[in-house]
Amino acid sequence: MGVMRKATFLAVLMMISGLAGCFGGDEDENSEEIVAVFTYSPATNIRAGQTIDFDARDSLPSGVALTYKWDFDGDNSIDATGRNADWSYPEVGEYTVELIVSDGSMSQSTTKTLTIVDATALPPTAEITSFSSEEDCEGEDVDEGNHIHIWICDFDKSNSDRNADGETNVELDASESTSGSGDDYISKYHWDLDLEFDADGDGDSTNDNDLEGETVEWKDLSPGEYEVGLTITNGKGLTDSDDIKVYVSYAGYWLDFQMGGNNSGDPVELDFEFTVHYDQDIGNTIRKAVGELTYPKIDSDCTDITPGDGNNCRAKLDLHAFNEEDDEATNTSNTGLDKRNDGDCNSDDNDCVHLTLSSYLFTDSESDSTYGDGEWTMKIRNNRVNDLHVESLVIRLVYK
Repeated sequence: MGVMRKATFLAVLMMISGLAGCFGGDEDENSEEIVAVFTYSPATNIRAGQTIDFDARDSLPSGVALTYKWDFDGDNSIDATGRNADWSYPEVGEYTVELIVSDGSMSQSTTKTLTIVDATALPPTAEITSFSSEEDCEGEDVDEGNHIHIWICDFDKSNSDRNADGETNVELDASESTSGSGDDYISKYHWDLDLEFDADGDGDSTNDNDLEGETVEWKDLSPGEYEVGLTITNGKGLTDSDDIKVYVSYAGYWLDFQMGGNNSGDPVELDFEFTVHYDQDIGNTIRKAVGELTYPKIDSDCTDITPGDGNNCRAKLDLHAFNEEDDEATNTSNTGLDKRNDGDCNSDDNDCVHLTLSSYLFTDSESDSTYGDGEWTMKIRNNRVNDLHVESLVIRLVYK
Protein backbone atom coordinates (compact mmCIF):
# COMPACT_ATOMS: atom_id res chain seq x y z
CA MET A 1 0.00 0.00 0.00
CA GLY A 2 2.88 2.39 0.81
CA VAL A 3 4.45 1.66 -2.55
CA MET A 4 1.20 2.55 -4.36
CA ARG A 5 0.86 5.83 -2.43
CA LYS A 6 4.47 6.70 -3.31
CA ALA A 7 3.91 5.99 -7.00
CA THR A 8 0.73 8.06 -7.06
CA PHE A 9 2.47 10.96 -5.32
CA LEU A 10 5.35 10.92 -7.84
CA ALA A 11 2.91 10.88 -10.77
CA VAL A 12 1.00 13.86 -9.41
CA LEU A 13 4.25 15.70 -8.71
CA MET A 14 5.45 15.15 -12.28
CA MET A 15 2.13 16.38 -13.68
CA ILE A 16 2.27 19.56 -11.58
CA SER A 17 5.90 20.15 -12.60
CA GLY A 18 4.96 19.79 -16.25
CA LEU A 19 2.07 22.23 -15.93
CA ALA A 20 4.24 24.69 -14.04
CA GLY A 21 6.78 24.54 -16.87
CA CYS A 22 4.09 25.30 -19.41
CA PHE A 23 2.70 28.19 -17.39
CA GLY A 24 6.17 29.60 -16.77
CA GLY A 25 7.03 29.36 -20.47
CA ASP A 26 3.90 31.31 -21.44
CA GLU A 27 4.75 34.01 -18.91
CA ASP A 28 8.28 34.36 -20.30
CA GLU A 29 7.02 34.52 -23.86
CA ASN A 30 4.44 37.21 -23.06
CA SER A 31 6.75 39.40 -20.98
CA GLU A 32 8.30 42.39 -22.75
CA GLU A 33 11.60 44.00 -21.88
CA ILE A 34 11.52 47.46 -20.34
CA VAL A 35 13.85 49.89 -22.12
CA ALA A 36 14.29 53.47 -20.90
CA VAL A 37 15.04 55.92 -23.71
CA PHE A 38 14.92 59.71 -23.75
CA THR A 39 15.89 62.68 -25.87
CA TYR A 40 16.19 66.34 -24.98
CA SER A 41 16.01 69.68 -26.75
CA PRO A 42 18.11 71.66 -27.29
CA ALA A 43 20.55 68.78 -27.71
CA THR A 44 23.71 70.93 -27.85
CA ASN A 45 24.95 74.31 -26.62
CA ILE A 46 22.59 74.33 -23.63
CA ARG A 47 22.96 77.59 -21.74
CA ALA A 48 22.59 78.33 -18.06
CA GLY A 49 18.96 79.24 -17.29
CA GLN A 50 17.66 77.81 -20.56
CA THR A 51 14.61 75.50 -20.40
CA ILE A 52 15.32 71.96 -21.60
CA ASP A 53 12.49 69.72 -22.84
CA PHE A 54 12.88 66.00 -22.05
CA ASP A 55 10.92 63.34 -23.95
CA ALA A 56 10.74 59.60 -23.12
CA ARG A 57 8.28 58.60 -25.87
CA ASP A 58 10.73 56.11 -27.41
CA SER A 59 10.85 53.97 -24.27
CA LEU A 60 9.69 50.37 -24.65
CA PRO A 61 7.41 48.53 -24.75
CA SER A 62 5.13 50.84 -26.70
CA GLY A 63 1.40 50.59 -26.11
CA VAL A 64 1.92 49.61 -22.46
CA ALA A 65 1.05 51.82 -19.49
CA LEU A 66 4.45 52.93 -18.17
CA THR A 67 5.48 55.29 -15.41
CA TYR A 68 8.38 57.73 -15.82
CA LYS A 69 10.51 59.22 -13.06
CA TRP A 70 13.20 61.85 -13.64
CA ASP A 71 16.24 62.77 -11.55
CA PHE A 72 17.80 65.87 -13.13
CA ASP A 73 20.58 66.68 -10.66
CA GLY A 74 22.00 63.30 -9.70
CA ASP A 75 20.88 63.43 -6.03
CA ASN A 76 18.86 60.19 -6.27
CA SER A 77 15.58 62.03 -5.65
CA ILE A 78 12.68 62.32 -8.08
CA ASP A 79 12.42 65.80 -9.62
CA ALA A 80 9.57 65.14 -12.07
CA THR A 81 7.24 62.42 -13.36
CA GLY A 82 5.53 61.82 -16.67
CA ARG A 83 6.65 60.97 -20.19
CA ASN A 84 7.54 64.62 -20.86
CA ALA A 85 9.25 67.00 -18.46
CA ASP A 86 11.26 70.22 -18.54
CA TRP A 87 14.12 71.51 -16.43
CA SER A 88 16.73 74.27 -16.34
CA TYR A 89 20.12 74.63 -14.72
CA PRO A 90 21.05 78.04 -13.32
CA GLU A 91 24.79 77.37 -13.24
CA VAL A 92 27.47 76.23 -15.67
CA GLY A 93 28.65 72.63 -15.29
CA GLU A 94 28.02 68.99 -16.11
CA TYR A 95 24.87 67.29 -14.82
CA THR A 96 23.73 63.67 -14.88
CA VAL A 97 20.10 63.04 -15.84
CA GLU A 98 18.48 59.70 -14.95
CA LEU A 99 15.21 58.33 -16.31
CA ILE A 100 13.52 55.37 -14.59
CA VAL A 101 10.77 53.58 -16.52
CA SER A 102 8.47 50.96 -14.95
CA ASP A 103 5.45 48.86 -15.91
CA GLY A 104 4.52 48.21 -12.29
CA SER A 105 6.48 44.98 -11.90
CA MET A 106 9.76 45.67 -13.67
CA SER A 107 11.80 48.84 -14.18
CA GLN A 108 14.86 50.01 -16.06
CA SER A 109 16.89 53.21 -16.01
CA THR A 110 19.25 55.12 -18.26
CA THR A 111 21.48 58.17 -17.71
CA LYS A 112 22.97 60.91 -19.84
CA THR A 113 25.39 63.70 -19.02
CA LEU A 114 24.48 67.27 -20.03
CA THR A 115 26.98 70.09 -20.36
CA ILE A 116 25.63 73.54 -19.42
CA VAL A 117 27.56 76.54 -20.77
CA ASP A 118 27.63 80.23 -19.95
CA ALA A 119 24.62 82.14 -21.27
CA THR A 120 26.83 84.75 -22.98
CA ALA A 121 29.35 82.35 -24.58
CA LEU A 122 29.70 82.46 -28.39
CA PRO A 123 29.54 79.18 -30.35
CA PRO A 124 32.31 78.03 -32.69
CA THR A 125 31.87 77.49 -36.43
CA ALA A 126 32.86 74.10 -37.88
CA GLU A 127 34.06 73.99 -41.49
CA ILE A 128 35.52 71.11 -43.49
CA THR A 129 37.84 72.19 -46.30
CA SER A 130 36.64 70.94 -49.70
CA PHE A 131 39.04 69.94 -52.49
CA SER A 132 39.34 67.57 -55.46
CA SER A 133 42.02 65.91 -57.57
CA GLU A 134 43.38 68.45 -60.03
CA GLU A 135 42.75 66.06 -62.94
CA ASP A 136 41.02 62.76 -63.55
CA CYS A 137 42.96 59.80 -64.95
CA GLU A 138 42.66 61.14 -68.54
CA GLY A 139 44.07 64.56 -67.67
CA GLU A 140 40.71 66.32 -67.66
CA ASP A 141 39.96 68.94 -65.00
CA VAL A 142 37.84 67.75 -62.07
CA ASP A 143 34.96 70.01 -61.07
CA GLU A 144 35.35 71.56 -57.64
CA GLY A 145 32.54 72.35 -55.22
CA ASN A 146 31.41 71.84 -51.65
CA HIS A 147 32.70 68.27 -51.66
CA ILE A 148 35.84 66.16 -51.89
CA HIS A 149 36.39 64.20 -55.12
CA ILE A 150 39.43 61.93 -55.43
CA TRP A 151 40.46 59.82 -58.41
CA ILE A 152 42.36 56.53 -58.02
CA CYS A 153 44.36 55.88 -61.20
CA ASP A 154 45.79 52.36 -61.71
CA PHE A 155 47.69 52.98 -64.93
CA ASP A 156 49.40 49.61 -65.38
CA LYS A 157 47.26 46.77 -64.10
CA SER A 158 48.68 43.26 -64.40
CA ASN A 159 46.73 40.84 -66.57
CA SER A 160 46.87 38.40 -63.64
CA ASP A 161 44.96 40.91 -61.51
CA ARG A 162 41.71 41.53 -63.33
CA ASN A 163 39.96 43.33 -60.47
CA ALA A 164 39.02 46.96 -61.00
CA ASP A 165 39.62 48.06 -57.45
CA GLY A 166 42.01 50.13 -55.40
CA GLU A 167 42.34 52.14 -52.22
CA THR A 168 43.46 55.63 -51.35
CA ASN A 169 43.95 57.89 -48.33
CA VAL A 170 42.07 61.18 -47.96
CA GLU A 171 43.15 64.11 -45.81
CA LEU A 172 40.32 65.72 -43.86
CA ASP A 173 41.04 69.32 -42.87
CA ALA A 174 39.15 71.42 -40.31
CA SER A 175 41.68 74.24 -40.09
CA GLU A 176 39.18 76.80 -41.46
CA SER A 177 36.94 76.30 -38.41
CA THR A 178 36.76 79.16 -35.89
CA SER A 179 36.37 79.17 -32.10
CA GLY A 180 33.64 81.83 -31.85
CA SER A 181 35.58 84.67 -30.22
CA GLY A 182 39.10 85.99 -30.14
CA ASP A 183 39.70 84.92 -26.56
CA ASP A 184 38.48 81.36 -27.09
CA TYR A 185 39.96 78.26 -28.72
CA ILE A 186 38.88 74.92 -30.20
CA SER A 187 39.52 72.14 -27.73
CA LYS A 188 38.20 69.13 -29.66
CA TYR A 189 37.90 68.02 -33.28
CA HIS A 190 35.85 64.84 -33.65
CA TRP A 191 35.33 63.17 -37.04
CA ASP A 192 32.45 60.76 -37.74
CA LEU A 193 33.32 58.76 -40.86
CA ASP A 194 29.88 57.14 -41.31
CA LEU A 195 26.85 59.26 -40.50
CA GLU A 196 24.49 56.30 -40.99
CA PHE A 197 26.16 53.99 -38.45
CA ASP A 198 25.97 54.44 -34.67
CA ALA A 199 29.41 53.12 -33.70
CA ASP A 200 29.24 54.11 -30.02
CA GLY A 201 25.66 52.86 -29.52
CA ASP A 202 24.36 56.07 -27.94
CA GLY A 203 21.36 56.34 -30.27
CA ASP A 204 22.91 59.13 -32.36
CA SER A 205 24.59 57.99 -35.59
CA THR A 206 26.12 61.42 -36.30
CA ASN A 207 28.36 61.92 -33.26
CA ASP A 208 30.79 58.98 -33.30
CA ASN A 209 34.40 59.84 -32.58
CA ASP A 210 36.17 57.86 -35.31
CA LEU A 211 39.16 60.21 -35.66
CA GLU A 212 40.44 63.17 -33.65
CA GLY A 213 42.44 66.19 -34.75
CA GLU A 214 42.33 69.38 -36.76
CA THR A 215 43.79 67.54 -39.75
CA VAL A 216 43.45 63.76 -40.03
CA GLU A 217 44.19 61.07 -42.60
CA TRP A 218 41.32 58.77 -43.52
CA LYS A 219 42.95 55.58 -44.76
CA ASP A 220 42.10 52.81 -47.21
CA LEU A 221 39.05 54.22 -49.01
CA SER A 222 37.67 52.09 -51.83
CA PRO A 223 35.71 53.58 -54.76
CA GLY A 224 32.37 54.88 -53.50
CA GLU A 225 30.43 57.82 -52.11
CA TYR A 226 30.77 58.74 -48.44
CA GLU A 227 29.49 61.39 -46.03
CA VAL A 228 31.70 62.62 -43.20
CA GLY A 229 30.77 64.70 -40.17
CA LEU A 230 32.92 67.04 -38.07
CA THR A 231 32.00 68.21 -34.57
CA ILE A 232 34.16 70.81 -32.82
CA THR A 233 34.02 72.04 -29.24
CA ASN A 234 35.44 75.35 -28.04
CA GLY A 235 36.90 76.23 -24.67
CA LYS A 236 33.53 77.35 -23.34
CA GLY A 237 32.03 73.92 -24.10
CA LEU A 238 29.89 75.01 -27.07
CA THR A 239 29.84 72.85 -30.20
CA ASP A 240 29.16 73.12 -33.92
CA SER A 241 29.03 70.55 -36.71
CA ASP A 242 29.66 70.36 -40.44
CA ASP A 243 29.47 67.53 -42.96
CA ILE A 244 30.77 66.91 -46.44
CA LYS A 245 30.40 64.41 -49.25
CA VAL A 246 33.50 62.44 -50.26
CA TYR A 247 33.56 60.83 -53.72
CA VAL A 248 36.21 58.29 -54.68
CA SER A 249 36.25 57.46 -58.40
CA TYR A 250 38.47 54.89 -60.08
CA ALA A 251 40.09 54.03 -63.41
CA GLY A 252 42.02 50.80 -64.07
CA TYR A 253 44.15 50.31 -67.20
CA TRP A 254 45.13 46.93 -68.69
CA LEU A 255 47.58 47.38 -71.55
CA ASP A 256 49.03 45.26 -74.36
CA PHE A 257 47.74 41.70 -73.93
CA GLN A 258 46.45 38.83 -76.11
CA MET A 259 43.03 37.22 -76.49
CA GLY A 260 43.06 33.57 -77.53
CA GLY A 261 41.23 32.41 -80.66
CA ASN A 262 37.92 30.58 -80.90
CA ASN A 263 39.12 27.13 -81.96
CA SER A 264 36.53 25.02 -80.13
CA GLY A 265 33.27 26.57 -81.21
CA ASP A 266 32.96 28.58 -78.00
CA PRO A 267 34.01 32.23 -77.73
CA VAL A 268 37.13 33.02 -75.74
CA GLU A 269 36.52 35.33 -72.79
CA LEU A 270 38.51 37.30 -70.26
CA ASP A 271 36.67 38.38 -67.10
CA PHE A 272 37.35 41.65 -65.28
CA GLU A 273 35.62 42.16 -61.92
CA PHE A 274 34.44 45.38 -60.28
CA THR A 275 32.24 46.32 -57.32
CA VAL A 276 29.32 48.72 -57.70
CA HIS A 277 27.61 50.59 -54.83
CA TYR A 278 24.08 51.85 -55.30
CA ASP A 279 22.24 52.44 -52.03
CA GLN A 280 20.01 55.50 -51.92
CA ASP A 281 19.26 55.02 -48.21
CA ILE A 282 22.86 55.73 -47.22
CA GLY A 283 23.64 58.01 -50.17
CA ASN A 284 26.25 55.77 -51.81
CA THR A 285 25.28 55.73 -55.48
CA ILE A 286 27.52 55.26 -58.49
CA ARG A 287 26.90 57.63 -61.42
CA LYS A 288 28.19 55.30 -64.13
CA ALA A 289 30.61 52.47 -64.91
CA VAL A 290 32.36 52.52 -68.27
CA GLY A 291 34.40 49.95 -70.17
CA GLU A 292 36.64 51.23 -72.99
CA LEU A 293 38.26 48.64 -75.27
CA THR A 294 40.87 49.47 -77.94
CA TYR A 295 42.38 46.89 -80.31
CA PRO A 296 43.98 46.81 -83.83
CA LYS A 297 41.58 46.26 -86.71
CA ILE A 298 44.05 43.83 -88.25
CA ASP A 299 46.17 41.73 -85.90
CA SER A 300 49.85 41.84 -86.87
CA ASP A 301 50.35 38.05 -86.86
CA CYS A 302 47.06 37.13 -88.53
CA THR A 303 47.14 34.57 -91.35
CA ASP A 304 44.28 34.96 -93.81
CA ILE A 305 42.96 31.54 -94.82
CA THR A 306 41.33 33.21 -97.84
CA PRO A 307 44.19 35.12 -99.52
CA GLY A 308 43.19 38.53 -100.76
CA ASP A 309 39.89 38.49 -98.92
CA GLY A 310 41.11 39.94 -95.65
CA ASN A 311 37.90 39.21 -93.76
CA ASN A 312 39.42 36.48 -91.64
CA CYS A 313 41.91 38.98 -90.26
CA ARG A 314 39.40 41.72 -89.54
CA ALA A 315 39.31 41.76 -85.75
CA LYS A 316 36.12 42.07 -83.73
CA LEU A 317 36.19 42.10 -79.94
CA ASP A 318 33.23 42.93 -77.73
CA LEU A 319 32.45 43.90 -74.15
CA HIS A 320 29.66 42.20 -72.18
CA ALA A 321 28.50 43.25 -68.70
CA PHE A 322 27.01 40.83 -66.14
CA ASN A 323 25.65 41.42 -62.65
CA GLU A 324 26.48 39.21 -59.65
CA GLU A 325 23.62 36.81 -60.53
CA ASP A 326 25.32 36.38 -63.94
CA ASP A 327 22.49 38.16 -65.77
CA GLU A 328 23.73 39.98 -68.85
CA ALA A 329 22.84 43.67 -68.73
CA THR A 330 24.25 44.93 -72.03
CA ASN A 331 27.00 44.43 -74.61
CA THR A 332 28.61 45.96 -77.70
CA SER A 333 28.05 43.07 -80.13
CA ASN A 334 25.59 45.06 -82.27
CA THR A 335 28.03 47.89 -82.85
CA GLY A 336 29.03 47.55 -86.51
CA LEU A 337 32.65 47.42 -87.64
CA ASP A 338 32.18 50.76 -89.38
CA LYS A 339 31.10 52.39 -86.09
CA ARG A 340 34.02 51.39 -83.89
CA ASN A 341 35.97 54.60 -84.11
CA ASP A 342 34.34 57.33 -82.04
CA GLY A 343 37.29 59.71 -81.98
CA ASP A 344 38.98 58.25 -78.90
CA CYS A 345 41.06 55.73 -80.82
CA ASN A 346 44.70 56.69 -81.09
CA SER A 347 45.00 55.89 -84.83
CA ASP A 348 42.98 54.88 -87.88
CA ASP A 349 44.35 51.36 -87.45
CA ASN A 350 42.42 50.73 -84.23
CA ASP A 351 38.84 49.99 -83.24
CA CYS A 352 37.31 51.39 -80.06
CA VAL A 353 34.17 50.16 -78.33
CA HIS A 354 32.71 51.76 -75.23
CA LEU A 355 30.19 50.14 -72.90
CA THR A 356 28.53 52.61 -70.51
CA LEU A 357 26.47 51.31 -67.59
CA SER A 358 24.27 54.10 -66.24
CA SER A 359 23.29 54.35 -62.59
CA TYR A 360 19.75 53.23 -63.47
CA LEU A 361 21.01 49.74 -64.31
CA PHE A 362 22.25 49.29 -60.73
CA THR A 363 18.95 50.04 -58.96
CA ASP A 364 16.87 47.38 -57.21
CA SER A 365 13.56 48.26 -58.85
CA GLU A 366 11.20 45.57 -60.12
CA SER A 367 11.89 46.57 -63.72
CA ASP A 368 13.34 43.96 -66.08
CA SER A 369 15.86 46.56 -67.23
CA THR A 370 17.61 46.97 -63.84
CA TYR A 371 20.16 44.59 -62.33
CA GLY A 372 21.15 45.76 -58.84
CA ASP A 373 24.56 46.62 -57.47
CA GLY A 374 27.25 44.38 -55.95
CA GLU A 375 29.86 42.36 -57.80
CA TRP A 376 29.84 42.89 -61.56
CA THR A 377 31.85 41.38 -64.41
CA MET A 378 33.04 43.01 -67.62
CA LYS A 379 33.92 40.32 -70.20
CA ILE A 380 36.02 40.74 -73.33
CA ARG A 381 34.71 38.20 -75.85
CA ASN A 382 36.47 36.95 -79.00
CA ASN A 383 34.35 34.94 -81.44
CA ARG A 384 37.02 34.94 -84.16
CA VAL A 385 39.30 31.99 -84.88
CA ASN A 386 42.48 34.01 -84.67
CA ASP A 387 44.01 35.17 -81.45
CA LEU A 388 43.76 38.94 -81.23
CA HIS A 389 45.83 41.67 -79.66
CA VAL A 390 44.31 44.14 -77.18
CA GLU A 391 45.92 47.54 -76.97
CA SER A 392 44.02 48.59 -73.83
CA LEU A 393 41.01 48.00 -71.64
CA VAL A 394 39.99 50.78 -69.27
CA ILE A 395 37.30 50.37 -66.61
CA ARG A 396 36.05 53.54 -64.94
CA LEU A 397 33.85 53.75 -61.84
CA VAL A 398 32.54 57.31 -61.59
CA TYR A 399 30.86 58.38 -58.33
CA LYS A 400 30.60 62.15 -58.96
